[in-house]
This record gives sequence, C-alpha cells and structure tokens, in this order.
Amino acid sequence: MTRCAATSRALPSLPPRDSWSRRGSLSDVMVDSDVQRVQVKENIKFTPSLSEQRHKFVLDFVRKHKPQKVADLGCANCKLLWRLKYHESIEVLAGLDIDENILTRNIYRLHTGAGDYLDPRERPLTITLYHGSVVEKDPCLLGFDLITCIELIEHLEAKELAQFPEVLFGFFSPTTVIISTPNFEFNPLFSGKTLFRHPDHKFEWDRTQFQSWASDAARNYGYSVEFTGLGEPPPGAEAVGFCTQIGIFMKNKPNAQSLLNEKTVECTHTTVGTVIYPSLKEEKYLRKAVSNEVFSQILKMKRVLLESLKMKNDSDSGDECEFVKPKYNESKNDPFEETPKPFCIENVFYVPLERLFSFPKIKHLCGDLETLKMLIADEVTLSSDGSSVMINIVDEEDCDLSDNDGDDL
Repeated sequence: MTRCAATSRALPSLPPRDSWSRRGSLSDVMVDSDVQRVQVKENIKFTPSLSEQRHKFVLDFVRKHKPQKVADLGCANCKLLWRLKYHESIEVLAGLDIDENILTRNIYRLHTGAGDYLDPRERPLTITLYHGSVVEKDPCLLGFDLITCIELIEHLEAKELAQFPEVLFGFFSPTTVIISTPNFEFNPLFSGKTLFRHPDHKFEWDRTQFQSWASDAARNYGYSVEFTGLGEPPPGAEAVGFCTQIGIFMKNKPNAQSLLNEKTVECTHTTVGTVIYPSLKEEKYLRKAVSNEVFSQILKMKRVLLESLKMKNDSDSGDECEFVKPKYNESKNDPFEETPKPFCIENVFYVPLERLFSFPKIKHLCGDLETLKMLIADEVTLSSDGSSVMINIVDEEDCDLSDNDGDDL
C-alpha cells in the first residue's frame, strides 16, 4: 500500500466534455509501448471477480477497524450493505443512490428473517436506504465512521465531480473514506472493450490523475490518503498497475464541524425504507435468549440424570448416580468446580442458579446472578428460596422410570 502525502498540485484535468461519451476501439488509444507488446490471447477474467474482491476489501477493513456507522454511496443493488449487516460492530448502515427504483427492488436483501429473531444480534442495527444525489448535503449522513464509494466517481458529470469533495470530505466529514475507481491504464489489456468499461462512465482516470485528485482532496479537507488496488495484471504487463485503484482516506483529527452542519442544513434525501433488527439490547429478546440457553443446559443435565437412572435400574447395582460424580468438573479450572451441584428430591430436579451462571454464554448474556434470576423469573419455576430452577424429572414423554421413584440423589 502506498502512502501519499497531500501535495499542492492542481486537480488533474478531465478529458474535454465533448469527448467523455466518445466510444471507440482500444486500439485507437495510445498506450505504453511495453503494454502494447503484451499479447492478450483471451479475455482477462478475475477469480474471484473484481466486484467480489472490492466487497471483500471493504469487509476486511470493517473486520479490522470495527466501525459502528457505515454508509455506502451509490449502493445500487445493496449487495455490499447486505454483507455488511452481518458484522456485529456495525450499529447503523445507510445506503444512498440516485436510482430510486433499484433501491425499491433490492431493499428485500436487507429485511429481517426468522433467524434474526431466533438468534438476535448483541448490538442494535438500523439500516436505512436513501434516494438522492451524492453531491447533495444532507444531515442524515453526518457522523459516520466509514463511507464507501465503490466504483462511483466515474459515473459523475464534471459539475458533480467538482462538488463531490466538498460534500463528502467537507460536509459529511466521516472518519474514513474508501474510494475505488477503474484504472484506465489497464483497459488496453481487455480484449474487445470500448474506450471505457461501462456505458455510463463519464471518465476513467489513470493512476496519476486519480492520485492527484485524491491527494488534493485529502490536503484540502484534513485527511491523509493511502493508495492500493485490486486485480493483478498478467505477466509482462505489470507496468499498468492494478485493474481497480483504491484510495483510503483517514481524517487527521476529529472536529465538531459535522455537529454544526446538522443544525444548518435541511434534509434533501428521501427515505426509501428503514429496517430495524432485533438485538439483545432489547429486554424482550434478551429474556428469550437467556431462557432458551437456560432450558438447553437444564435439559442436557436432565438427560444425563435419566441415563444414569436407567443404567442404575438395569444393573440394580446401587451405585451413586453418575450425574453427581465429577462428570462436569474433570478439569481443575472447570467453572463448575466450586458451584453447587444439581440434586433431586423425589420427582423434582433442582438446578442451582449459581451452576447455570457458570456457563460462559449465560454469564456473558446476564453479567451477574441477580440479572439471571430476574430475566428467567417469568419463564421457569424457582425453589422457595429462589436459589434453584425446578423441573420434573419424569414427564410423560420420558422413558418409564417408575421403579426408581423416591431415589435420593
């Protein structure tokens, strides 16, 4: 990765406006002589695809830096947002696109499913899609940790491109920005392509142009920028660089400008839809998660007990029930070692809350013993002193152990 200090160079000039939509054969484009000598015998294909690699680049960045608020400008089919929603660090996701229809068609990717309620996230997550232009100032995108612009800037007209740095870096002013765009130097290696890679591209920059634009934007708005890329060229064409060029912008120091912006600018974007995910921060979901885990562990203990009783009944050995032997405390560091053991009185199985609290997941969810007791109070039957969960040893669906009634464990 190349770190580039911001310079005072002028912004790179774009091709003349009347040539931006020009299409022609790449054979008409002047390229470096070393590149011309590379024989491209077949279409270049990347595995995984460049689109997949770009998404993975963002996902790896999120996994490493754990931003809480992430926005994707030019989110289109919402595939990147869909993948980002699985990252536990993220609590707010936003997508912005100029095409309202494509947002409406693809918001389904972000909807909650049954699994989101059965196994809720630990942190809250709200996803909102906005219809609007990336060069419009709107407070809905203030205060974000990361804003991504994946293959976006090449779709902007000259006037929009001139406004974009002020809106993105000056107004939105996120902590980090990731911008990717095609590297025009790579284009001659594609067989049969027209001048630009997509009919809607208004321009494509070589590395010098992109790095000059990015460095000036960084210098003007208090960011540093590093450059990297994706899509290695074939052997012999290394001079053209990556197929996709990427700039990573990091704000030099926090400022209060975004708070001022929020008070002075009206909303311009239209909300297409908002999805709120269930999370363990909501007590009703936390209660359910804790109760499910408690029942799961109690039933496992009960199963061991029933198997031990059956073995005792079959052998009639009179040995002590296996359940109360060190089955759960074989290790000296076992969390069960110093917790009260489950016990039986007639047909009732008692599991001490201290025992349940020693399970890592239950301890993580509850934090302390009193919270555990409070969360499961409406879901279980507690002993008279409130220290244990009570459950019948033998239910109708259990195997017949009537001969063992009254066994004292």
